[in-house]
Amino acid sequence: MENRVRNTARNAARNTAPESVEKAVVVTGGGTGIGAATARAFAGEGAHVLIVGRSEATLKETAEGHDRIRILVADIHDHDAPDAIVEKALAEFGRIDVLVNNAAVTGFAALDGLDRESVRAQLGTNLLAPVFLTQRALDALEAARGVVVNVSSAGSLGRRAWPENSVYGMAKVALDFLTRTWAVELAPRGIRSVGIAPGVVDTGVGVRAGMPPEAYEAFLAETAKRIPAGRVGRPEDIAWWIVQLTRPEAAYANGTVLAVDGALSVT
Repeated sequence: MENRVRNTARNAARNTAPESVEKAVVVTGGGTGIGAATARAFAGEGAHVLIVGRSEATLKETAEGHDRIRILVADIHDHDAPDAIVEKALAEFGRIDVLVNNAAVTGFAALDGLDRESVRAQLGTNLLAPVFLTQRALDALEAARGVVVNVSSAGSLGRRAWPENSVYGMAKVALDFLTRTWAVELAPRGIRSVGIAPGVVDTGVGVRAGMPPEAYEAFLAETAKRIPAGRVGRPEDIAWWIVQLTRPEAAYANGTVLAVDGALSVT
């Protein structure tokens, strides 16, 4: 019995340690918030990471002090972006083990205040870009028996409404549907598809969307009162779960969307 336990432990170590060292990861929206925290978490475990975003300055901030992180300045909604991202990752690392579709934009408006450009921008970045980037990465992901992680939102789960954020929520609901559908479609190719649905996380996204800083801080403070965990999330809270879901030990998780929101969505 003791020998069996020791052998099991050795086999587990062999199956996990080398995999984390060789892993190559692509993270969109890697310059700020959850994307930045996720890139650093993977790099901290020995993975090679390509972060993609529109701001070179923020990407460089994420990569600072991490020699395993590479950057690519690109708008993921551009027609040529999927080719550029996949080719850069393969040129740098020779493989893609994990694709994290994290980049997102939002715009706060009720139905009567929506304009076509805002709707087009949100759907383009939040929904269409993950579709075509994942499509372009399929061969590399199949070769690595890789994992697609779609970052959606706990705010769009279940039967909840989301006044003045309907387009963002709509795209996230659709992304969850893609997560489930891709799990079935891609399983024969050895690719897993999973989702993370963060709750309210202090990423600064409200300020970037045009909310005054003091209003954003007030929103976070007020929301924290309603969260059973007693606080809003940190980007690192979500990054930890993204890393865990891509581990070999998580191989039986496929098609699931995991809410990480301090239990707010079940209250």
